[in-house]
Amino acid sequence: MTRHAVLYQAAALCLAYPDDEFHTRLPLLRAAAPAGLDGFLTHAETTEPRELAAHYVRVFDFKNRHSLYLSWWRDGDTRRRGMALVRFKEVYREHGMEFTGEELPDFLPAVLEFSAHAGPALLQEHRSGLELLRIALTDFGTPYAAVLDAVCATLPGPSPKDRAEARALARSGPPREEVGLQPFALIGERTS
Repeated sequence: MTRHAVLYQAAALCLAYPDDEFHTRLPLLRAAAPAGLDGFLTHAETTEPRELAAHYVRVFDFKNRHSLYLSWWRDGDTRRRGMALVRFKEVYREHGMEFTGEELPDFLPAVLEFSAHAGPALLQEHRSGLELLRIALTDFGTPYAAVLDAVCATLPGPSPKDRAEARALARSGPPREEVGLQPFALIGERTS
């Protein structure tokens, strides 16, 4: 187990939907979580459960710019994303784990839970997406940004370079599928 395993497991719980089970686990999270999660945990403890759930939905369910699906940051809604999802499942299997969750295998809480047991290789592979998400959450002004701050701080590499690249990618957005769409743009157009 890595030295950051407790942080990854706690971050996975913090980034999951704040249901009744989350609120039941809050005292355990507070007792076990590293200091980097204090700001978010204080917010979660002092916010009424319905309000916290509504905030989670506003942050993560209505904006792709806050996507918790790591392959989205690299592949967007393209055909390539399917292969990326297969790759996540293969990595889980290589470590003796079978992904059986209701979410897609690139769902950040699932990747964090996996990383708590297998190490940060998947997180490192998707560092630019994590940085994009971290910046987007910081710009949005949500306490969830502190969770991404803590996770990104555990990864090797110079953050300034990653931030600059992340901002450039954030401005341009993820790729879009354009294969096969051109003929539809021509319908109804006359050639001279």
